[in-house]
Amino acid sequence: MAIPKQITFVTFDVYGTLIDWEAGAVDAFTKEASRDGFTGIDPETLVPMFHEVQQQIQAGSYELYAEVLRRTAVQIAKDLGWPLEPSRAGFLPDSVQRWPAFKETNPVLQKIAKKYSTGLISNIDDKLLGLTRRHIPLDFDLVVTAQQVRSYKPDAAHFTECERRIGGKKGWVHIAASYYHDVEPCIKKKIPVIWVNRHGQVLEAGQKKPDAEVKTLKEAAKLIEAG
Repeated sequence: MAIPKQITFVTFDVYGTLIDWEAGAVDAFTKEASRDGFTGIDPETLVPMFHEVQQQIQAGSYELYAEVLRRTAVQIAKDLGWPLEPSRAGFLPDSVQRWPAFKETNPVLQKIAKKYSTGLISNIDDKLLGLTRRHIPLDFDLVVTAQQVRSYKPDAAHFTECERRIGGKKGWVHIAASYYHDVEPCIKKKIPVIWVNRHGQVLEAGQKKPDAEVKTLKEAAKLIEAG
């Protein structure tokens, strides 16, 4: 696939693409652990652990993302040796409303929205996304959440539902930061995808390249002539 010349619809993943979930989650863990005098929260360890634990939990039967986050907090605390009471694990879903947007997010979204229809495709529940959207005050034309499709990416359900609502794949481009959750399923479904590779991830042998790869949202906007 290639980026279509006649783009009409641009969708975005939210966390990692528009919202700096890593900074938000690290801050939440650090503050909660400090209540117990635990200082072993290292971002270099926490972020990969967060990815791994979530993938395991989301591979099971569907449950609301708030519950996924609670279970993630309990498991990570256990793995780190932090004696967190499970009843306090709600600190993590409670922190989502404070996870910040990247500085480039809103200026870029405003430019893209002037030219194309826009949508969000996210592994989140509707309530938590509602809190996050206070940081990205744009009226999106379409929103697909894990709660709506009762499934988590990289399962194709989000993209299948988005295609249904748009009325096909023609003119649609998806922009996302996660190769695992977004780029790979888009490649499989032949949906043009721009990978915002913020961390300079190197693809492994056998992993297919996206239609385009950029380092920032700003670069993605230029690529679709909305910068």
